[in-house]
Amino acid sequence: MKIGSLFDLLTGQTDGAPLPPGAAGRRNMLLLIQLRWFAVIGQALTIAIVHWGFGLSLPLGWLLLAPAALVVLNLVSYPVVSRRAAITDGEIFTALCIDAAALTWLLYFSGGASNPFSALFVMQIVLAAVLLRRRYVWIFVLGTSGILAALTLFHKPLPLPEGADERLGLLVQGSLINFMLIAVLLAAFVSRTIRNVRARDAWMADSRQQAAEQEHIVRMGLLASGAAHELGTPLASISVLLGDWRHIDAIRSDPELVADVEQMQSEVDRCKVIVTNILMAAGAARGQSPKVMRLSTFLNDVASEWRERGVGTMTVDVLGPNPRDPHIIADEAFRQVLSALIDNAAEADARALTLNAVADGEQIILTFTDDGPGFPEEILSRLGQPYQSTKGRAGAGLGLFLLVNTMRTLGGEVVAENRREGGASIQLRLPTEALTPK
Repeated sequence: MKIGSLFDLLTGQTDGAPLPPGAAGRRNMLLLIQLRWFAVIGQALTIAIVHWGFGLSLPLGWLLLAPAALVVLNLVSYPVVSRRAAITDGEIFTALCIDAAALTWLLYFSGGASNPFSALFVMQIVLAAVLLRRRYVWIFVLGTSGILAALTLFHKPLPLPEGADERLGLLVQGSLINFMLIAVLLAAFVSRTIRNVRARDAWMADSRQQAAEQEHIVRMGLLASGAAHELGTPLASISVLLGDWRHIDAIRSDPELVADVEQMQSEVDRCKVIVTNILMAAGAARGQSPKVMRLSTFLNDVASEWRERGVGTMTVDVLGPNPRDPHIIADEAFRQVLSALIDNAAEADARALTLNAVADGEQIILTFTDDGPGFPEEILSRLGQPYQSTKGRAGAGLGLFLLVNTMRTLGGEVVAENRREGGASIQLRLPTEALTPK
């Protein structure tokens, strides 16, 4: 066992990151393996001290079989558990039963229930209560109680020296050592295990939050696809009317009105594109193959489309990607959230935004930095939750929410922070394969 692992077990240190139930079981099994090393060392030392220090004649051959078997079990189980992603309660229950069997073997050859170390069964019951579901706990309690009762009748007597005072002294010393051992191991192990349980609970809370957010996104998607269907007819009518207006002499003779009509037609065409993209994302539009392009082309297209809309005076620069420029699928949802990020910077009165792209065979990292006022602390602390906005209008605050959930769908993550020199920074990290053509 590594020194770091020993220190962690004694202090209860852990990273505290959320853990799924199976991963928490894996970590608890590793803790049991660590605790078993303590048990082996303690058993060997106790046997040696009693046999040679106190001069009691013990059946060494039989007694040493238990720690030897535990050593073999640890050497075999550690690499198996390390490779596993999850461990079940049934497997932890089996491991505790093996430990109880080893303790039973030792007690049988050293006085049975009269041995002070028989109280170690209490520690194993506590571990079972912390680690296992109620069904397994009560089975373990009944089993160990039956074993202890049997040890009162069936055991090899401990060859104590003659004289009640000496016998009492040895029992008191053994009880004191046993109490200290149980207290230290329980304090170390239970505190560490409780951290694992809290990490599992945090994972479950995160999962429930993600499920609620996904349900919210589904509702939004249904509303968006329905609205897209409904908007198709009025947009077509507006487009026809604008075409008619172009032929009206009063409009044709006024350059300003002609420019206004052209701008209106451009905005209507853009609305049509947005509606088409929504329907494609919802599966309502088919027959078009997804576009495949270089990452640099995709990012420059996003920046160019934003500039052409003329919604602000902010400058947008795209750097990279380096060291590679992979081919990706031009995912429309991803394109929209990138465009929304640029919109957010412009609405925050930033004068310049830089998009720095880094890509290799495993990961794509896109970093947006601007010179605006930065994020309020309440937005950073609740990043990705819906309707967190300082814009003060109904429905605002969905941009970052959609960004975080789109990145989560792609297997990526979002990191937002305020820069020391001023402005905000948002970094998107996602696996390259998430956008790579199959």
